[in-house]
Amino acid sequence: MNELKVTNNGLTTQDAKQRLTQYGPNELTKEKGKSPLKLFIGQFTNVLMVILLIAIGLSIAVGEVADALIILAIVIASAVLGFTQEFRSEKAVEALKKMAAPTANVIRDGKETRVPASELVPGDIIILYTGDKVPADARLIESFTIKTDEAPLTGESAPAEKSTETLPEDTQLNDRDNMVFSGTVVVYGRGKAIVTNTGMTTEFGKIAAMVQSAPEDETPLEKRMAAVGKWIGLLAVVIAISVGVVGIVVEGRDIIEMVLWAISLAVAAVPEALPAIITGALAIGMYRMAKVNAIVKRLPAVETLGCTSVICSDKTGTLTKGEMTVQRIYVNDKSIKVTGIGYSPEGHFFLDDDKEIKPDEELEQLLKVAVLCNDSGLEKDAKSGKWVVKGDPTEGALVVAAEKAGIKKETLDRSEKRIAEIPFSSERKRMTTIHQADGKYFAYMKGAPEIVLGKCSKILLNGKVQTLTKEVIEKHHKMTETMAQQALRNLGFAYKELPASAKAFSEEIEHDFVFVGIAGMIDPPRSEVKEAIKICRKAGIRPIMITGDHKLTATAVAKELTLLGETVEEGQVLTGDDLEKMTDEQLEAVVEKVVVYARVAPEHKSRIVKAWKKKDQVVAMTGDGVNDAPALKMSDIGIAMGISGTEVSKEAADMVLADDNFASIVKAVREGREIYDNIKKYLTYLLQCNIMEILVMFIAVVSVPYIARWLSPGSSMELIGSSAIALTAVQILWINLVTDGLPAIALGVDPGDPDLMDRKPRKTTESVFTRDVKTYLVFVPIFTTILLLGAYFSHLPWTSEFALLEARTQLFTAMVVIELTIAISARSFKYPIFKVGAFKNKFLWLAVLSSFALQLVVLYTPGVQELFDVHTPELIDWAVAALYAAIVFTTLEVGKYVTSRRKK
Repeated sequence: MNELKVTNNGLTTQDAKQRLTQYGPNELTKEKGKSPLKLFIGQFTNVLMVILLIAIGLSIAVGEVADALIILAIVIASAVLGFTQEFRSEKAVEALKKMAAPTANVIRDGKETRVPASELVPGDIIILYTGDKVPADARLIESFTIKTDEAPLTGESAPAEKSTETLPEDTQLNDRDNMVFSGTVVVYGRGKAIVTNTGMTTEFGKIAAMVQSAPEDETPLEKRMAAVGKWIGLLAVVIAISVGVVGIVVEGRDIIEMVLWAISLAVAAVPEALPAIITGALAIGMYRMAKVNAIVKRLPAVETLGCTSVICSDKTGTLTKGEMTVQRIYVNDKSIKVTGIGYSPEGHFFLDDDKEIKPDEELEQLLKVAVLCNDSGLEKDAKSGKWVVKGDPTEGALVVAAEKAGIKKETLDRSEKRIAEIPFSSERKRMTTIHQADGKYFAYMKGAPEIVLGKCSKILLNGKVQTLTKEVIEKHHKMTETMAQQALRNLGFAYKELPASAKAFSEEIEHDFVFVGIAGMIDPPRSEVKEAIKICRKAGIRPIMITGDHKLTATAVAKELTLLGETVEEGQVLTGDDLEKMTDEQLEAVVEKVVVYARVAPEHKSRIVKAWKKKDQVVAMTGDGVNDAPALKMSDIGIAMGISGTEVSKEAADMVLADDNFASIVKAVREGREIYDNIKKYLTYLLQCNIMEILVMFIAVVSVPYIARWLSPGSSMELIGSSAIALTAVQILWINLVTDGLPAIALGVDPGDPDLMDRKPRKTTESVFTRDVKTYLVFVPIFTTILLLGAYFSHLPWTSEFALLEARTQLFTAMVVIELTIAISARSFKYPIFKVGAFKNKFLWLAVLSSFALQLVVLYTPGVQELFDVHTPELIDWAVAALYAAIVFTTLEVGKYVTSRRKK
């Protein structure tokens, strides 16, 4: 401490800032991500872009340099769009990772506080609890049976037991028992330590290459969409080459004419905006989920959330507020009511006849045990003026109850100094602390009443220590059940004087204790959880409650939350003991009936997840402890608690709840469904537009020469050849990128359908190409192609270049207007526009109007007209475009209305 110039009060905030400047952040050097330049260049390496680059080369080869330059400009614009989306996505993911970054408990300015682990500096005094990930290399100065998992560093699988003893400087890494190391995990106990090394100077930093994070894989959806894009592009190339060869060899068409047509077809087939929009939508989804306090750590989780069919949730702090209040104490054969709410230390003690009492010897002894066998504290927040608990809410409630009796934790901690402890664990279900006072040693125990009673042989009654008989034990068991039926969470308390010669303090001392009594506390349900559970049921999602509480307490809370009805059916509530007696096959057989799991240990969670997954369900599992990590990893969506969760649980999870609230999980599921629906919307929109363009181009090249000769014998053969290319490559690219791209992006943030949370979860194996999507991809392109080719052929005979220009202008204009109209209708596959709200998506209207305005620039700006091979449209051109768009829009909306009515 002298060497690092620090006292027991820790560093001052100013000292910490200066040292942070001197030593740098407590972070390992990360592998550099792609530079913006590499990201931009990477936009040109996918198959779709390669096709367009080949098209540019062919345009130059046949002398169409102007077309090549325009295609290049639009390709660059597409690359910029892709780059922007990908760059923003990376930044969004980076920002979200920072939100979920590890924190550390540290003493600064004499007070315990929580800071980002990256801000730790040498000299900081850190406090470590079970489940914490050690944030830096540090020398222990206080240890209560601390054990750490050092397997990531040393390869040793057995937890390393720690001490505060002084060791020689040349002690090997594996034997440095007085040190804790960055990246390891506290699996048992608690303690204090002084940070000695941070960042790259830690033992982990010296082998930083071993812990560099691998780049995140593409999500399954991104992979599927990339494959779709490649197949479409390759199919277009095959069609272009096949028709081109037939046209040149069989029909004797001009080579340049067919090359230009092939370029146009290839361009028509490529959904340029697709990759950028998919990546962007998932990143936007992560951001939107963060706004509802669900911080998604991995992109695939955004997809999976929408498939969630079972949510297994912890009770305390997630379904309930996590604000414990002691309401009843059973001590000295008396049931005592405790008044007051929340953490304010104001309240009184009453007997059942409403007579107020002063705390007697037995009640004071119980509260003394409750305060000394306790790691939490109570303080008043300087800003809000509210009382807040530092530490576990259950322990905090005991400190508050003691304060109501005039018993202060700080005073007791000074008079009876803690010298050792045997920590609580889910397996032990109890905690024991050892204290020294006036040369004597005392042990205090708290835990599940039945466990504590099992460690006792005596009881404090009427000021005397008496033998604990079976009758008295049974009486306390019945009282525990009575209190549990009132939704109270119960703890038992006991004490024992140890011999003065005692030196080793282990579980061996946990016998022959003196039982004092039971305290029952309530954790009120969150007000918003009932509605969230109702939404779950409508959405076909099964909410399951998991708790370590007594079966009766769990049942009472579940009834209040409407998870259970007033009459509980057999098999709806299972205990940890029940699970222990069951094989995996037996659990699998009953898992669909169970609503509540009580007195459950963390290892049981993995079995519950496994049983549900055997039923082909998508399982979300919450957890906050170090032992919850296996279940979080095994589940489809592991959800850690942001407030109460350990760093180990957060690291194992796919998502972190910033507010520990069950309702936030349901909101995140809704977001997941909405994002997936929107991906389907703009995917369908883009593909049906591309298919429409391919059909128009393909049918035109195959049929125009014959139709022209048949309907218009006087048409110029040269013009007939040119007219086979219904739209130029430049026009197609413009439509794909500007007309389709902007509305498609806007569809990515579309509000969900009215029935979004009324339908069953989709299967993870469900294809994006559902029946609805396939119907749209077949019907819309065929229907619109008939209308568009009708408009194109209506300009026959092509007796001049201008006549052909008129025909292309008509087709170009009509296609743009129709596709923008389809975008407005694309907001729902099932419901007509008035049902989903015509103006709910302001971004879509902005995109449609912007695209239309840009189209007007192309159609009415001299110079630009020549580049796009169009002329100023006549009024009749707009009338035809508007009529066709109205026909398409009305057909789609009436079809949806009729279908939705039929389904009802």
